[in-house]
Parts: sequence; C-alpha cells; structure tokens
Amino acid sequence: MRLGSGTFAACCVVVEVLGVVLFLRGFFPAPVRSSSSSKHQAEPPAPEPSAGASSNWTKLPPPLFSKVVIVLIDALRDDFVFGSKGVKFMPYTTYLVEKGASHSFVAEAKPPTVTMPRIKALMTGSVPGFIDVVMNLNSPALLEDNVITQAKAAGKRIISYGDETWVKLFPKHFVEYDGTTSFFVSDYTEVDENVTRHLDKVLKRGDWDVLILHYLGLDHIGHVSGPSSPLIGRKLSEMDGVLMKIHTALLSEERETLLPSLLVLCGDHGMSETGGHGASSTEEVSTPLLLVSSAFERKPGDIRHPKHVQQTDLAATLAIGLGLPIPKNSVGHLLFPAIEGKPMREQLRFLHLNTVQLTKLLQENVPSYEKEPGFEQFKISERLHGNWIRLYLEENNSEVLFNLGTKVRRQYLDALKTLSLSLSRQVAQYDVYSMVVGTVVVLEVLTLLLLSIPQALSSKAELEVPLLSPVFSLLFYLTFLVLSAVHVIVCTSTESSCYLCSLSWLTAGGVMVLVSALLCAVVSALTKVLVRGKLLSKNAAHSNSRWSELDLLILLGTLGHVLSLGASSFIEEEHQTWYFLVSTLCLALCHDIYRNYLPGDDCEPQRCLHVEGGFDGATPALQDKNTSSAVLELNRGCKSPSSLGTLRGYEKWMVLASPWVILTCCRLLRSLNQTGVQWAHRPDLGHWLTRGILEARFVYVFVLGILFTGTKDLLKSQVVAAGFTVKTVGLWELYSGFVLLAALLLRPHNLPVLVLSLLIQTLMAKFVWKPLRHDVAKVTVMHYWFGQAFFYFQGNSNNIATVDISAGFVGLDTYVEIPAIFLTAFATYAGPVLWASHLVSFLSSEASSSALSHAGFCYALIGSFPVSAYIILVTSLRYHLFIWSVFSPKLLYEGMHLLITAAVCVFFTAMDQTNTKS
Repeated sequence: MRLGSGTFAACCVVVEVLGVVLFLRGFFPAPVRSSSSSKHQAEPPAPEPSAGASSNWTKLPPPLFSKVVIVLIDALRDDFVFGSKGVKFMPYTTYLVEKGASHSFVAEAKPPTVTMPRIKALMTGSVPGFIDVVMNLNSPALLEDNVITQAKAAGKRIISYGDETWVKLFPKHFVEYDGTTSFFVSDYTEVDENVTRHLDKVLKRGDWDVLILHYLGLDHIGHVSGPSSPLIGRKLSEMDGVLMKIHTALLSEERETLLPSLLVLCGDHGMSETGGHGASSTEEVSTPLLLVSSAFERKPGDIRHPKHVQQTDLAATLAIGLGLPIPKNSVGHLLFPAIEGKPMREQLRFLHLNTVQLTKLLQENVPSYEKEPGFEQFKISERLHGNWIRLYLEENNSEVLFNLGTKVRRQYLDALKTLSLSLSRQVAQYDVYSMVVGTVVVLEVLTLLLLSIPQALSSKAELEVPLLSPVFSLLFYLTFLVLSAVHVIVCTSTESSCYLCSLSWLTAGGVMVLVSALLCAVVSALTKVLVRGKLLSKNAAHSNSRWSELDLLILLGTLGHVLSLGASSFIEEEHQTWYFLVSTLCLALCHDIYRNYLPGDDCEPQRCLHVEGGFDGATPALQDKNTSSAVLELNRGCKSPSSLGTLRGYEKWMVLASPWVILTCCRLLRSLNQTGVQWAHRPDLGHWLTRGILEARFVYVFVLGILFTGTKDLLKSQVVAAGFTVKTVGLWELYSGFVLLAALLLRPHNLPVLVLSLLIQTLMAKFVWKPLRHDVAKVTVMHYWFGQAFFYFQGNSNNIATVDISAGFVGLDTYVEIPAIFLTAFATYAGPVLWASHLVSFLSSEASSSALSHAGFCYALIGSFPVSAYIILVTSLRYHLFIWSVFSPKLLYEGMHLLITAAVCVFFTAMDQTNTKS
C-alpha cells in the first residue's frame, strides 16, 4: 500500500500519541492505598497495649474540641503570615502567633501545588498522585477515606462556604454550603464577600460542628498581579479581620460549653514570584498552619517558633481533635503540640492509635515491612507502652512512672516520623507493564519514521507501507503469540494492579496486534534500507553529496537538546538551550549568506541568490514533479560573477542584515520574561495591565469571522478552478485569525513577543529562506526551533506554575469549562502554534504540492524524537529525587507538544490531499 509521506507521518504520530497515553497511564498511577479504603468500614480501634494488666481503653477517645473552624486562604504563603507582610497587614494574626493561645507551623505541600490535590492531602493525609494536576480542572467525588466522611458518619454537622471544589469532592456531606468558582481569576472581591456574608449568622448559631471557609481572592490576585501587588496587602488585612471576627465569636461561645473550640488557619499551597503555583519552589510549597484554641494557653515568656511539618499531618490531628478514626491512607503523623497539654496516658493513647494506623498502611504496601526501621520502632514502643500501663494501673503516681512515660512518648514520636517518611517515599507504585508497552510502541514508531526517511523524502514523496505482508507473515503471528503469553503471565502473577490487565481481552489483544504489526513493519523497513544500502555502496565513489554546516547544526542541536533532558537542571532551564540554539542558528544563517555573497576560491560565487523568484514556482525544480521537491533547489545556472548584482539596493542590505536583526530581536525577547528557576526572581521588562471584557468579546467576533472566512475559502478551493489561489488565501486568513487571537489572550507586556515573532517570520521568509533556497526539511526544522524558543520567550517554563490560567477568562464574566481550557491551552502554546501555522501557510503558497508531504514527515520526525527519548530517560530516572518536581511536569509538557505535532501533521495531510485532488 502506497501512502504519501505526510499521511504516513500523521498516522505514525497518532499511534505514537496512543503509546504516550499508555505510558502516562502507567507512570502516573494511584498512590499507596489501604485495601479497605474505599468501603469506609467502621473498624474497631486498636486497644490500649497492656502487659499482663487489663485495660478498659478499647474505644476511640472522646473529642478534644467542641467545634472546629477551618479557614483556608488559597495561595497563602508562609511569609504572608510569619514575615514582614504578616506584621504589617495581619496584626491580629501576628498577635495570636507570638503571644496568643496557639501553635504555629510551616506546612510543606508536596507538588503538584494546585488546589484539588492539596485539599485531598489536608483531609485524607495521603499524598495525591501527580496526575491530579489534570483532574484539578474538574474534581470528581473523593471516595478515599477522609476526615469529612468520617465526621459525617459520626453525626457531625458540617458547613462549607467558598471554593466549590469542596462540594465536588464531598457531595452530600454538608448540611449547608455555598460554592464559588475557583477558576474565574479576574474576580478577587465578590468571590470572598460571598463567603464572609454568611459569618455573622452562622457564628451565632449552634447547629454545626465543623465550619469550612475557603477564600479564593488572594490566589486570584496572585494570578493576575503577582505577589508584589498592592492588592495583596489589602486582601491580607481583610483576612485578618475575618480571623478576628471568628476567634472572638468562638471565645464568647466557649463560656457556655465544656470543651474548647479549635480555629485552623492554613493555605492549600503557596505562590511563586510570578503569582502562579503548581510546582515545587520554596514559595509554592511553604504554607502557614496555625492552630488556635484556648486549650493551648502559653505561660509568660513561652516563645513558640513555627515548626516545619508536612501538610498531610493535619488530617490525623483533626481526626484526633474531633474524636474520629484517623483516615486509613494517611501518611502524616499527629502534631504533638496539639495534645501535649493532656495527661500522659491520653497522650500515649493518641500516639499509639496513630502509630497503629501507619503500621497497617505499611504492611499493606511494603512486602518486607518487618525489616523497616519504623516497624521495629513501633514494636519497641508498643512493648514499652504495655509496661507503662501495667505500672500505671499498679501505682498511679511516681517518678519512675513519669520517666518511663516520657521514654515511651519519645519512642512513639520517633516511630511516627520514621513510618511517615517511609510511607511518603512509597507514594506511588509504577505500573511498569503499561510503561513498557507504551515505550515499545513509541520506539517502534520512531524507528519506523527514521527508517522511512529515504523514501519519505524522495521525489515522489511516497513510500510503500507493508500492511498486508506483515499481518500474514510468520513473524507477526509468532510475535502476537509471545506477547499474548507474556500478557497472561503478567496479569496472573502480578501483585499490584496493571491498567492493561484491567482491560477486556479484546482491547488488550488489539494492543498486542498493534505492537506486533509495528514490529513487522520495522523489520520490513530495515530490510529495505539494508538492501538499498548495498546498492548505494557500489556507487559511493560517484557520490559528491556532503553535509553543510547548517545540516550539522540541526543534527547536533537536536541530539544535544534531547541529551540535555537527562539532567534536572537542564530541564528547569530548558529555555537557555533553545535560546542558544536559535542564536547559533542565526549566526549560521549569517555565515551561509555571507559565504554565498562573497566569491569563492575560483572567483565564482558560491551560489546565485534571488529574492524575486523565491518559492513562487519560477524555479523549474519546484514545478517539475519528477524532481525532488524536498529540496527547494538553488538556481545553479547563474553565471554572473557576483550575486550582489542580482539584488536591488534595499533587498541586498536586508538579506545581509536579516540574521543580525533576528538575533537582536531574540536577545530583546530574552529580557522580556525571566523564566526557569535560577533567574526567575530577577526583574524583567514585563509589566501587568488589564483588558476589558467588552473589548475582548468584540475581538472574539472578529477572530471567529476570520476563521470562518478562511475555512470557507479552503472548502471553496475544492470545487473552484482557481483552487490554489483560494486555498492560499484561506490558509493565510486562518493564520491571521490565530495571530489576532494570540494578541487578545497574551498578557499586554507579552505583545512584543507576538510583534517580534511576526517580524522574524517575515524576515526569514523573504530574506533568508527564499534567497538561500533552503530545502523543506531545513525550513521545517527552523520553524520548529523558533516555535519552541517562542514558547519560552512568552515566559513559560517546564514549571506548571508558569501556566497563565487568567488567559482562559479573557472576555468571560463567569467560568465556562471548555472555552476556558481551550483559551488557556492556546495562550500557553501560542508560540509553537503560530510558527506551525506559518509553516503550513508559507509552504502552501511558496512551494510545490509535494513539499507539504515532505514537511509533514519532517515535522513528525522532529516532534517525535524528543518525546521518545524523554520517555526512556524518565523511565530510567523514575526513582530520581526530582522525579515529581522536575521530570514529571516536563513529561506532561512533552505530551502536549506531541499533540500539537499530531494536529500539524494531520493538517499537512489534509492540505496535501487537497493539492492532489486539484
């Protein structure tokens, strides 16, 4: 079966996307879980240890607090409370921290630092999977054991005001709620007023046990204006007033109750220096945690500095405080300051319950749990605890009893820290089977693309795809049988869950058929290459082809970029790699231009350069379909002694100056947005402005109109005789629509990025690619390189925190999920999308029809190579210290780049089919 190069490449990339999805499914599995976690069964609590003596403490301890109020301020950094801003804008909170009845902590949030996973961590005590960053856009109901579900089962009455994520995670759990959308970041006033307006009434009522207030205004200010905005101070002052109102009301109510109340102030995540969040910088993971209660009275001179804890520790503390079982999947440990005022026996009882819960979780997730240090410490602690109980029941008060109790308490605390640390490291079990199968599919596709280069870039732009022969070959059936046997063995012997094993046999068989067919196609392609290589070796003496400096730069640059992805520092600062590559490319183009303008050793010009003819079809090589259109041939028939004479004055100087102008533009763009990690804090040229809703909607209308007109012209080109002209106009109209949409969505300070992008595209098209007659492969790779560079020129990085979600709400006065996701994705990848669309439009108007097929193949190859190589790298580094903070976000970004590559290849194929029909 013969396929065009572009069609073949599009099919390969689509299959590769399936392989990457399968790999991601295995790489981002569910974290460690208790085997009975989804059933929420009421298991009896562990009895108090006893050594010969009988203890009547077999039930859960009673609650420590009558009411609990949780005030969660989204994106509240620790320095906003404990730093200079807290002293200036939150005086009442500062008083509570320094002199009040409180305990303060700096709670570390594990990446991804986005709202939904952090709420899960706070309420379950478990470490959510990294893939929860995707689920954050549409939170499903939480089925995992958690404090909210336990409280409801115990008859606690819970009220929630604020972020609607709580209502989505815990449906039918609240006796009263009022949810606000967390994604409409333009609103930072009304979104908080809708929470505070309930306080006066609810604080006077006594018909609730747990009150949850989730304020979003601070987070929205950060996304729009950053942490240095003057709005931050005003919002912190507003929150300080809210805390004072709640604390005062709780104190007045305690006079009528036997138990004290508990006020919890916390943040779900922090805020980066640019206002975003999602990654692992210190500003994003450090959040304040303040426990305020009259039970925590401090003596004069008692100075309590904030202690560093884990965010997951709050779940166990809340469960003990409310008299509830600790969530089964919790990897956190009880915050001891919350119970240190209790009698020794109660302290040991609380610590024992927490240690037993962690030990059970360790037994269910670590096969060799008995060898774990935490388990050994637990056994020692439990034995000592039993001895203390026996001594306590015999004599109620003695110095020996106190000293032994202190020793047992210290032993429990050490065991808790060790168990918690061990379980946190076991946060996820990789689905290696799915990862291996996905990697095999990706590598087979990449190998097939590499082996198909000679045919795909030939003059016919076609290649023979052996579809029928591999399917009915002996190799295919043998491979299919072997893979099926491996599948059966893996699925029947594995102790952990595998995604492929959960699929139906028909679906799993389809995957095996795909892997077998790809392997046969690779073997067939390899055989053809070897045979062709023997034929070419006989004529090697007559071959005078050689690699140019530009060819070597493209090859070495691509390989160097892929190899750099194996180091975490290079991933964090990947923008530096692309800045270096495009700068070097500009210098190489400058050298190429000057070499062709200056006479060679034989006093003849190296090449003859033309601007007027360009790619317009004047070159016979571009019109003759029997000639390779993968190369935009140079006019080698020129005999003039100097190519300078063929150009008019301004055109000559523009050709000479274009590389330097482009290099200058790139240097300016580097200073516009500081990105990455090392230098992200440095000042740049960007500044923040705002844009009105009404004006944005007018632009949307124009964009839709332009896109509609361009699509109409593309469809019209199918039936009109002058289809080529109409199609070209339609493509440029689509490109113009994308440019206008990017101008609307990009932050105002990023508009120079768009302007300079258009300038560079114009200079490259008219004064570099046309005069030098670069082949389609070079033009395609240059578009890809500049697209990647402009992704970082926008201020993006491989850090999730740099995703500007505010772009998804330009022109919207409420949150609409699908448009918001599309607009955010387009604004993030505006650079690669605009350069890819320019490539399609440019080649469609300037080159022959087969050039589109060649370009589609080259784009698929250059886009697939980094993804395939990175999957191998990240698999080998899956136990690296920075696997979740650095390598995993990059994996998601690479997946998105591959989706863009697939879309571009499909579009190239559609345009190629249009040319073939016309």
